[in-house]
Amino acid sequence: MATTRLSRTIRAPRDVIYRALIDPAAVQQWMVPDGMTSHVHAFDAREGGTFRISLTYEDPAADGKTSAHTDTFHGAFVELLPGSKVVQVIEFESDDPTMQGEMTVSYVLTEHPDGTERVGVHENVPAGVSPSANEVGWSMPIGKLAALVETHA
Repeated sequence: MATTRLSRTIRAPRDVIYRALIDPAAVQQWMVPDGMTSHVHAFDAREGGTFRISLTYEDPAADGKTSAHTDTFHGAFVELLPGSKVVQVIEFESDDPTMQGEMTVSYVLTEHPDGTERVGVHENVPAGVSPSANEVGWSMPIGKLAALVETHA
């Protein structure tokens, strides 16, 4: 199983970024790669709370992990430290054994001279997702997160 680590400085306070990580309306806006739409089915942002999200490809020829054009995943919040850390466990809803397995996703927020350093780590990325594809697929939403919070900071 692979691990992906991405770091980005965001020109916004840690608390603003933290709120965007745990607010379902914000998550629906930013946690979606380009060329996809997002639907938050459930989102209970508390330790032990669960969530379920579907990402649907706009291109009808694109293959989804869950159904013809959709990637659906569910998970739970493992750790929430206001203003500094969010840890989730996530699992794709897929019949493909190479897409199955529980991933741990961590967001750590620290002070930076230009705002906040956001370090994200995906651990135990399923074998069916290449590390490079995961990095690209994850960097697009992080750019959207930055755009969202920098606009509102």
